[in-house]
Amino acid sequence: MSIAITGATGQLGRLVVAALKAKAPATKIIALVRSPEKAADLGVEARAFDYSIPESQAAALAGVTTLLLISSSEIGQRVAQHRNVIAAAKAAGVRLLVYTSLLHADHSPLSLAEEHRATEADLTASGIPFVILRNGWYAENYTMAVPAALAHGALVGSAGDGRLSLATRADYAEAAVAILTGAGQPGQIYELAGDAAVTLSDLAAEIGRQSGRDIPYTNLPQDAYAAVLKQAGLPAPLPEMLAAWDIDASRGALFDDARQLSALIGRPTTPLAEAVRAALA
Repeated sequence: MSIAITGATGQLGRLVVAALKAKAPATKIIALVRSPEKAADLGVEARAFDYSIPESQAAALAGVTTLLLISSSEIGQRVAQHRNVIAAAKAAGVRLLVYTSLLHADHSPLSLAEEHRATEADLTASGIPFVILRNGWYAENYTMAVPAALAHGALVGSAGDGRLSLATRADYAEAAVAILTGAGQPGQIYELAGDAAVTLSDLAAEIGRQSGRDIPYTNLPQDAYAAVLKQAGLPAPLPEMLAAWDIDASRGALFDDARQLSALIGRPTTPLAEAVRAALA
């Protein structure tokens, strides 16, 4: 049995490979990456694999029985890219395809959800046994703002008092490994999110507590927050997208209290204080 991970040199992919090596022989793990030379430090076999080039995929999937399809980072191209991978996996005889989707993808208002819904439908139609991991928001999506909050003396956003069920990438990586190594049954859909919901005010307070400074949270209108992100140098269309997602979060789009993630990994999800500590370090 061989387990392959797409996007294995990405932020989530690297964590999955590392956690998987503690559960399965390295000789049974395959990193599927655009540039195999960048995967040399992973300690597993690396094969050239590009979401957008179907010709690169058939040979790369030879002998693979279980495949983790980490969703592409190229928003707007994901449906076609994922469709390529699903077709290649079917042709290669993959026995289980695990896909990282989005929390409540079936009804989420987030603009990201549409592509995930399409891929979930493609998976269902493919006939390949699958498990869908609907990942909630990474804590790092917000703790990456810690340096700016310290530099400017405030944390800004547009999420208001929206409750955010955040978990770290490492938490989600462990969940993927649990499924790849036998937890769960084909056809299952997991709604994965952090145990404790927090607000951006909670995040600001925790940054202040650990840094010994007064760091308030300032809630901005959507356009104003997008303008701040543009000024910070984020390339288009990311500022507008991030601001819109914060508005969705203010309405509950990133909240879930089912605790399926902690049940799957067998421990509580990483608390906010630890995520902030890592960001400060």
